[in-house]
Amino acid sequence: MSVLTYKKINKSVVALGMAACVQGCVSFDNNTKSTTPLAVTAAAVAPVSGTVEQSAFKLQMQKLGDTIIARAEAGIPVPVPVDAGGGPVHEQHKENYKTIYEAGMLYDYTGDTKYRDIARDVLLDYADLYPTLGLHPEHKPSTAGRLFWQGLNEAVWLVYSIQGYEVIRDDISPEDREKIERGVLGPMADFLSEGSPQTFDRIHNHGTWAAAAVGMTGYVLDQPERVEKSLYGLNQDGEAGFLKQMDILFSPDGYYAEGPYYQRYAMMPFLLFSQAIQKNEPEREIFNYRDGIILKAISTTLQLSYAGKFFPLNDAIRSKGLNTIELKYGVAIAYDLTKDPAFLDIVKYQGDVVPTPEGKKVLDDIEAGLAKPFNFKSQMFRDGSNGEDGALIVLRSGEKTNDSAVVLKATTQGLGHGHFDKLGFLYNDNGQEVVADYGASRFLNIVSKFGGRYLPENDSWAKQTIAHNTLAVDEVSHYGGDWRLSQKYSPDVLKYGVVNGVQIAAAEVDTAYDGVNLQRVVAMVPRDDGQQPYVIDIMRGISDTDHQYDLPMHYKGDLIKSQFPIEYETSNLAPLGTDFGYQHLWKSGETEQLEGRQEVSLFLGTAFQTVTFASDTPYKAIFTKLGANDPDHNLRSEEAMILRANSDTVNFVTVYERDGSYDADNETAVFNGSSIVSIDFDQVEDVAVYKLVTQNDKTIQFLVADDTSKDAAHQLELDDQIIEWSGPVHVLR
Repeated sequence: MSVLTYKKINKSVVALGMAACVQGCVSFDNNTKSTTPLAVTAAAVAPVSGTVEQSAFKLQMQKLGDTIIARAEAGIPVPVPVDAGGGPVHEQHKENYKTIYEAGMLYDYTGDTKYRDIARDVLLDYADLYPTLGLHPEHKPSTAGRLFWQGLNEAVWLVYSIQGYEVIRDDISPEDREKIERGVLGPMADFLSEGSPQTFDRIHNHGTWAAAAVGMTGYVLDQPERVEKSLYGLNQDGEAGFLKQMDILFSPDGYYAEGPYYQRYAMMPFLLFSQAIQKNEPEREIFNYRDGIILKAISTTLQLSYAGKFFPLNDAIRSKGLNTIELKYGVAIAYDLTKDPAFLDIVKYQGDVVPTPEGKKVLDDIEAGLAKPFNFKSQMFRDGSNGEDGALIVLRSGEKTNDSAVVLKATTQGLGHGHFDKLGFLYNDNGQEVVADYGASRFLNIVSKFGGRYLPENDSWAKQTIAHNTLAVDEVSHYGGDWRLSQKYSPDVLKYGVVNGVQIAAAEVDTAYDGVNLQRVVAMVPRDDGQQPYVIDIMRGISDTDHQYDLPMHYKGDLIKSQFPIEYETSNLAPLGTDFGYQHLWKSGETEQLEGRQEVSLFLGTAFQTVTFASDTPYKAIFTKLGANDPDHNLRSEEAMILRANSDTVNFVTVYERDGSYDADNETAVFNGSSIVSIDFDQVEDVAVYKLVTQNDKTIQFLVADDTSKDAAHQLELDDQIIEWSGPVHVLR
């Protein structure tokens, strides 16, 4: 492999674009220290004149400068590492890399040497400290750092700091330059690469950050060998490194293996290093790599959200959404490359922009009135590097972010951050979660909660199958809770598309349990009365032997009404089980054996949700509260209804419909209950038939063939009609 000739970069590795300043961010021209300013306040997305933009920029710069000077006057400690994530020393080192970056930005704009000197002095202190460090005293054995407890944080430190250093590098003494490069920047890049091969050559977001840090350092220090290792792995054979990560971690549709929360986090190093490559070696055409996979990933991340928050799949922090700094940067880059005016609509939602030329262009074009609505749409996002490992399917009732949305999770495990919910189900409506996912059990960076790390309950509860809205068999999680085993398998997508006006998605998996086939069909069915569509969920467990089947519905809102009596525990609570997450569920209520159609109603915000359900075998409804066996109160208090049946094969059908409205100001409520009159099950020849009848005598029928071959032709006589279709699933209205 030939080493390309590297250009001497001028004033920016990545348009000086780490969009994570504490007090404010700015953008500078690469060839001068006095440029047209960019307003980056929340108000900046509104039309503003050049004068207002100038004054807003000066105010932003003044605040940032005052902050940096105040830090310097108070003294900027560079302490010996002692604590893990979230601890005071850990946080000090995080603030320090932001200081290096921000002081560099201020120097580049103002030419005031006091900012250059602040960045230089902090880097010199690190050049004294870093050579004295062994592994961090609280290091994670598999991903150890020196300055931080894990190498991931070390890579982030270098990504920030190398940008600040780049700005001041030509304007400090040769002696200081040599000390900084030999004392900290070079050694840290060495540690993150040759010193941490298990991370650097890993196909994982930690490996992406490390590759970006080392590669960006290579560009700044004019060390092409570092760039080559970052691109192609330590052996430079292409079996690892940044390009391999782009090959493996994203599907052809831009879906990231660990889910949207980690897709958001992993985007930053992909974006920053890609921009560095583009600016230094445009001949690589990095943004065209894999048919523009980085741009696809940006759009996919946006689509995998509801009402501004990411669908909380896998180890997700539920509060994260479209206004994260990574996506502010990503949207600006995407708009710069595509000029798609829908990206401007996302910027309006985000409220501010990144401090780059791309960010300025976004503001200019918003001011010029070029923004158009960003349309959220139904879409299947294939999983796996070749798109052959299942898919995440999103069905939406409209193009607005708060229209109804259903998620069918038929993906791979999602590596170590994945959860055991093959064929998982989420339902959002009217801007609210109705059937929700717990996400991660973690209080990020809150030291008193396990140092801000993933809590023990993340493994014992959040990852387990019963914590999700999918079928659990015999009180055991899918694949016995072994994520490496689970990662080897993915569901087969049986159907995605529109059939007779019905949006439908279907998938199956037969590897989660020995001898049990799981199938799920979800659909959005339009209603003639103009109401939000029915959301219909069919969950099947198929076996030759008897099993206990549990289908949880982790619901939000308040339980208003049930058609059936519930015997609640009023004095003594006991855990529902002993392992695989069951030990964390208090059994708060239970029904007698139920048969046929039943319903419950929930109250959420300004509307009600009526849930109508049935099974083809007798079942019970068990009501639970989360929090058993939780001595440190790490778990949130949440409720669920679990439908439990014992049989060899079970079919559950559930229908969700928005019902009525509630006006707290006027104290009025409109609430009608279910419009589903009946749910019937039948087996006609080799086809399972699910028939739903509504109050206005409309009939909806789902046909699921025993033969799930995707191209198999089927013919069935039903209601004196001959029905013909291909594929395993069909819908009649």
